Amino acid sequence: MRGLLVLTALFVAVFGKETFEGHQVLRITAKDELQLSLVKDLEDMEEFQLDFWREAIDVATSVDVRVPFHSLQAVKAYLETQDIQYAVMIKDLQAVLHEEEEQMQFAARAAGPRSTDSFDYANYHSISEIYRFQDMLVAENPNLVSKIVIGQSYEGRPLNVLKFSTGGTNRPAIWIDTGIHSREWVTQASGTWFAKKIVTDYGRDPALTAILNKMDIFLEIVTNPDGFSFTQTTNRMWRKTRKPNSGSSCVGVDPNRNWDAAFGGAGASGNPCSETYRGPRPHSESEVKSIVDFVKSHGNLKAFISIHAYSQMLLYPYGYTKTPAKDQRELHELARKAINDLASLHGTRYRYGSIISTIYQASGSTIDWTYNQGIKYSYTFELRDTGRYGFLLPASQILPTAKETWLALMAIMDHTSKNTN
Repeated sequence: MRGLLVLTALFVAVFGKETFEGHQVLRITAKDELQLSLVKDLEDMEEFQLDFWREAIDVATSVDVRVPFHSLQAVKAYLETQDIQYAVMIKDLQAVLHEEEEQMQFAARAAGPRSTDSFDYANYHSISEIYRFQDMLVAENPNLVSKIVIGQSYEGRPLNVLKFSTGGTNRPAIWIDTGIHSREWVTQASGTWFAKKIVTDYGRDPALTAILNKMDIFLEIVTNPDGFSFTQTTNRMWRKTRKPNSGSSCVGVDPNRNWDAAFGGAGASGNPCSETYRGPRPHSESEVKSIVDFVKSHGNLKAFISIHAYSQMLLYPYGYTKTPAKDQRELHELARKAINDLASLHGTRYRYGSIISTIYQASGSTIDWTYNQGIKYSYTFELRDTGRYGFLLPASQILPTAKETWLALMAIMDHTSKNTN
């Protein structure tokens, strides 16, 4: 597989953006433990170059996997021989990508926004457009918003964080990040909308006004900028960071397996070519280390919310152990309220619970580390959808996703504000 990856990298370097002609996304459903083990075996068949969008967990959970064209016949034959059911979720991945790219190009041809009021929140945007949006928002709202740079990515991009504050020093605060996995574009798009929503609603919405009169909100919209840029220029399906791995031709680390919370345990890979590669050591990625340093230096964060896609879930610690978090009852009840509030807008249904019991076992994850640092209200969202589009959610769903998620965020932020000093 590594040889194939090297050839792919050379092809991309010469011819530009990687294409996915004929790639399909299959949904695989195991009916018993034997079939589940056979599905898991597929993950180790490196010659297929499979990209598991949702991993094999148990017989109650389907598996979504991107299958390259050259592996389709063999993978389908394997499944059919073992009588394992599958369905085609995306028939031709490149066709979907063409539609997405055409829509982005059409939006980009329009005149650039003169203010955040005219910014197109219903479309996906490049990293440079999001950076310009951040600067406009700060310029328009200097008494409420500032931009801080908490570090640099491996490739030298700024790690920008928007700070929403009504004054004071080192007040209790809430952290929100989006885009830590670069291909999950609906998260960065939602984060942009959240930023505008905060400045729009302050002074108008009593609940948000009360929160900001007591607490600060920190929002990192592009948490993995190198990966995000790479998804737009080279490989739309890129998940990880872009730091080279010593001794390997494979690049990048999964920034949601790189935290010092049972680092290197089950649910993370030691293979640099894996999508869940944990990295050589905890906090090896500057994108992670910068947040770690910020959390420790601030010392007064009360909630930490990391936003991913997809699967429609709201998760709390732990991912690496079945031992319940000491605050599990409160975290569970707050998650229940948050997803009920979310569902009140469009009827979108979410599952909720601890990471390990709801999605899969994972070591080195963000919110396990933040919770262990004493940040009680540590949550991870998995936004829309449940697999029809997966990481390629149409732009038409950005605003519905952002607006319903905001209701859940408000539930968490309001509870945090009312239950912390």
